[in-house]
Amino acid sequence: MSRVVHPIEQESFRRLRARLDTSPFPPLTRAVVERVIHSAADLAYASDLVTDEAALETAYAALHAGAPVVVDVEMVAAGITRRETVCRLRDAVAGPGLTRSAHAVRLAYEQVGPGAVWVIGCAPTALEELLTLDAAPALVIGLPVGFVGAAESKAALRESGLPAVSNVSEKGGSAVAAAALNALLYHPTSYADPHPEEPS
Repeated sequence: MSRVVHPIEQESFRRLRARLDTSPFPPLTRAVVERVIHSAADLAYASDLVTDEAALETAYAALHAGAPVVVDVEMVAAGITRRETVCRLRDAVAGPGLTRSAHAVRLAYEQVGPGAVWVIGCAPTALEELLTLDAAPALVIGLPVGFVGAAESKAALRESGLPAVSNVSEKGGSAVAAAALNALLYHPTSYADPHPEEPS
């Protein structure tokens, strides 16, 4: 089913593209960059995000084949409109050396196993915990926000070699993490045209 794009959203993307030339980006990278910028009204994400087109292509195929989507908090889940998600934060408990967010990641992995798409937009400790597991993810969207551990956890994600979307700075958050995932869900199943006229 094709997605109906509201005129306000169309105009927003038109203005975004008038201020930033995204045409050099490959198709899925462009989709992620534009939708993250759109969600935050922050053009600096164009140089702050770290993506890999081949990893996005693999994740895109996995998503559209039904790979589970795991999120760290309900705020991320609320922003993902086209897929059911797994969030185990309500079931998690903190313990010595273990935050609720980290425990929630353990519980979610026990539930979904390898091959999931993980979307982490709030808790650096959730991302840190994921990196300790043999999760074999289809993709990790690691965009936690904060002054304590956020940039470091994203750097560790990049160093891990896992397929990922991350950013270099301390900024991030639930809205941008959900936006990055939505970019892959909204993108047409045939995306030979790298410059669609309407938002992807």
